[in-house]
Amino acid sequence: MGGRIGNSWSLIKASAAVLRKDRELMVFPVVSMIASIALMVAFALPMFITGAFEAIGDGNKTLGYIVGFLFYVCQYTIVFFCNTALVGAAMIRLRGGDPNVGDGFRIARERAGTILGYAIIAATVGMVLNMISERVGFLGKIVVSLIGFAWNVATFLVVPVLVVENVGPTDAIKRSGQLLKQTWGEQVVGNAGMGLAFGLVMFAVIMLGIALVVGSLAIGSLVLLFGAIAASVLAMVAVGLVASALSGIYTAAVYNYATTGQTGGEFSLDQVQKAFLPK
Repeated sequence: MGGRIGNSWSLIKASAAVLRKDRELMVFPVVSMIASIALMVAFALPMFITGAFEAIGDGNKTLGYIVGFLFYVCQYTIVFFCNTALVGAAMIRLRGGDPNVGDGFRIARERAGTILGYAIIAATVGMVLNMISERVGFLGKIVVSLIGFAWNVATFLVVPVLVVENVGPTDAIKRSGQLLKQTWGEQVVGNAGMGLAFGLVMFAVIMLGIALVVGSLAIGSLVLLFGAIAASVLAMVAVGLVASALSGIYTAAVYNYATTGQTGGEFSLDQVQKAFLPK
C-alpha cells in the first residue's frame, strides 16, 4: 500500500509539472463545473414549478427515468466535451506542442457529434445499472457495482481515443478496451491511486475546515464562522478541480504510451508502467 501511494504521488507530481507549463488547462474543469451547475438549475427549476418533483416522489417512476436519462445525457455531454478539450490540449503538450484553451475547445467542437453519441451510450449504461440496482438485493448490488467498475475500466481511454483517432463512440469503446488489455491487463490501479491520494488531501481539507468551524463557534464569531465555511468550500472545490485536471493529463499520458511507447512531458516510462497491475 505504501509503495502504491508513493507512486500515486509521483504520478500527481508528474501531471502537475505538465499543468504548471500549461496552467490554462485548468479552464476546462472550471467550465465543466460551471456548466454542470447551470444544468442542474435548468432541470430543477422547471421541475419544481411544474410539480414534477412531487410526481416522481409519489411513485411516477416512468417520469423519473425519462428525466434522469435526459439529465444524464446532458451532464455526460458537458463532462465529456470538457474532458475532450482538456485531453486534446494535454496531448499537444505531451507531443511537443504548446497548446492553448482555443486548441482544446476546437478539438472538442470537431468531435461534438461523437461526444454526444458516447454520452447517450454512457447515460444508457448508467440508467440500466441504476434500474437493476433498485430491483436486486445486497449481493445483486455488489454485482452491479462490479459491472460498473468493468465499464469504467473498459472506457478508461475512450476520450484520448476520440481525440487522436477521431472514431465513432462504439469504436472508441472497443479501442479503449483493446489498448488496456494488450498492454497492462484489466486491473487499472493508477487512476484509482491518484483518486486515493486526492481523497486523502480532501479528507485533510475537510478536517481542517471542521476544526476552523469548531474554533469559530467556540469564539462565538459569526464572521469567522462564515469565513471558515466559505474557505473550506472553496478549498474543496479547488482540490476537486485540480484533481480533474491532473487526471485528464495522466489519461493523455497513458494513451500516448499505449500507442507510441512514449509518455511525453514529465512522465517516465517506469511511472506509467507501475500504474497498472498486470493480470
